[in-house]
Amino acid sequence: MEEKPAEYLTRPDGLKLAYRLRSASKTASEKPSSDKPTIVFLPGYMSDMQGGKAQAIDRWAESQGFGCLRLDYAGCGESEGAFEDQTLISWRDDVLLLIDQLVKGSVLLIGSSMGGWLMLLVAMQRTKKVTGIFGIAAAPDFTLWGFSQEQKLEILREGKLVEHSDYGPEPYITTRGFYQSGEANRLLHGPIAIDCPARFVHGQEDTDVPWQYSLETAKLLRSTDVQTLFVKDGDHRLSRPKDIAIILTTLAAMLKYSL
Repeated sequence: MEEKPAEYLTRPDGLKLAYRLRSASKTASEKPSSDKPTIVFLPGYMSDMQGGKAQAIDRWAESQGFGCLRLDYAGCGESEGAFEDQTLISWRDDVLLLIDQLVKGSVLLIGSSMGGWLMLLVAMQRTKKVTGIFGIAAAPDFTLWGFSQEQKLEILREGKLVEHSDYGPEPYITTRGFYQSGEANRLLHGPIAIDCPARFVHGQEDTDVPWQYSLETAKLLRSTDVQTLFVKDGDHRLSRPKDIAIILTTLAAMLKYSL
């Protein structure tokens, strides 16, 4: 699959958001291409649409005739904007703008890590458009459980927390604005008003996002069509070939039998 250059959608404030959109194609599938949901991949914190899972899902979608939208939140990847100016809700709104403007039919949201939190927030805002959700090491509410009390105080006192990142050369930065936005939009305190089919895959060797949070999220969803799969030796990335195979197999079954 030849990688296509990014296209851009302009936000109301003039900032340009990068995306790559693949339309559905006619195949021997039981569903006409117009009835297939478009797969939308939501990256994790400080990640972008060029990650291994995002590209693997895009290639699979092309091979199966499904549309696929990959995107970069403002301040990330190829999108414009300063990373430190963004919040959880501004990124949610980026996703809403892109799917509203670019996708005519239904969507299946796939959220990786923080993208799993955004996935839930977006699904709650677009109940008719979102027909399925799929969390990969989903991390809802991580502003609550992902920092020590000392780190939270530093974020509020200094305006940001700067940490070493194990996933790239750039430091891991959490701003006061993002932290406060996260705290104002926590979901794991009661039933989550999402009724569509949901799948979760999580590695039990994940040292960044404990697998119990996928289990708790699954329990709180109002939907009854919910399945959670744990990879005993899987880490947070879930990017090994066998992890990707598990993700794609789960996605294929979900699209065939639930949507």
